[in-house]
Amino acid sequence: MKILVCNDDGIDAPGLAVLVDVARQLTDDVWVVAPDGKRTAAGASITVGRPLTMREIEPKRYSCSGTPADCVVTAMSWLFKEGARPDLVLSGINDGRNVAEDLAYSGTLGIAREASFWGIAAIGFSRVKKPEQTANDVKWLADFVRTLWKERDEWVLEGHWLSVNLPTSLPAEIRQPRIGRDKIALTSDVVSNDGDVTVLNVPRGRAHTSEEGDDNDLIDRGYVCVNRLNWFGQAQLDAELLESL
Repeated sequence: MKILVCNDDGIDAPGLAVLVDVARQLTDDVWVVAPDGKRTAAGASITVGRPLTMREIEPKRYSCSGTPADCVVTAMSWLFKEGARPDLVLSGINDGRNVAEDLAYSGTLGIAREASFWGIAAIGFSRVKKPEQTANDVKWLADFVRTLWKERDEWVLEGHWLSVNLPTSLPAEIRQPRIGRDKIALTSDVVSNDGDVTVLNVPRGRAHTSEEGDDNDLIDRGYVCVNRLNWFGQAQLDAELLESL
């Protein structure tokens, strides 16, 4: 089994180190490709028509100058061009939950989406800020991923991936939440204003609004939240509307 581990918080992020340890509980064939710095909210964007720099830090471990999704693109189109592709892509563990509108903005989930384009099973992991981490977390997560892999026929579909949000403490019960609404980027702070030039800063964070049963609610109640997502995003139009156009 070959596993590729990527993230959006950068090659030196603590969450990446945890997920690499998880992967190594499952196989000796673990590869890491991660951005050379933090790439929060990069979504699924990729770099085309401009150079990308890949730096081999140690065997099977690379930093990438591009976006989180670039880490998958470069791995598939260059690193594994002549050899077997990974069986599974693990993304994260993101420094902070990914809920509501984050499902579109998240670089962590952008990695998983890109993996689905290449026909590879993918799981994106996110966790609340300042978790109560223990030595048992890696074992619990490894057992979690191992079970998912054994049951992959039940959840792996073309164009789909899993988003997993981890609560403060593990182990924890697992739930499938309703995706809520929790708008980020509600305000812009004026950094400077010089004539017709205004410099703005959109601060990090969100209100953490929630309703009973949504992702924020269940995470705050201490559950591991799992959602299966897809990139299709298609909703059928009424045939009568099309005929009237």
